[in-house]
Amino acid sequence: MARVSQEHLDARRRQILDGAAVCFARNGFHATSMQDVLKEVDLSAGAVYRYFSGKDALIAAIVGEVLGQVHEGFEEGARSSPPPPPDALLASVLSRVLATKESVTVDGRPAFPRLIVQVWTETLRNDELAAVLREGYGVVQRTWARIVEAYQDAGMMRPDVTPDYVARTMMASAMGFLAQQALFGPAPVEILRDGLRGLMSVPDRGAGSQSG
Repeated sequence: MARVSQEHLDARRRQILDGAAVCFARNGFHATSMQDVLKEVDLSAGAVYRYFSGKDALIAAIVGEVLGQVHEGFEEGARSSPPPPPDALLASVLSRVLATKESVTVDGRPAFPRLIVQVWTETLRNDELAAVLREGYGVVQRTWARIVEAYQDAGMMRPDVTPDYVARTMMASAMGFLAQQALFGPAPVEILRDGLRGLMSVPDRGAGSQSG
């Protein structure tokens, strides 16, 4: 018999992950059973369990994939000299991640933002998932700190700002934007980009007013 191609295996894995993401985003992790996932992807139990041992494995795979995409995008920015400005870099990475998930929908709306909120909620009771998320966010945070240091070396950012503080703030901006989409509906990433650009344009009058 002909061997199954890697392309076929990858496509089947993608089918399962996307179907599980729809189920989780629609009903949450606890209300979703493996039977729900099997029905969504229209595959047998054997076909699905060949790739994933259960719901926890599916959740971990989805989270790992997203964190990998985010980290890869920021690493690409970190390799530039100097990196793109924060507003452009954050918008670029978010756009790419959202674009890879745009075909995954629930009731005609993107499922990804809702799924992310479900993941955050699940970490409050799932220590293993919380550990995966902390590790992934930690990697992204360290990458952003390196980007801030590159901004400072290039004279693009004040040298007295703590890189880790900026890193956490940029991550909070992205997380908040996704939460807004989950709550209020889809919104173009340009809103976040232009909003950050506006905030970045505000002059710092603190030092002058204190000296006066």
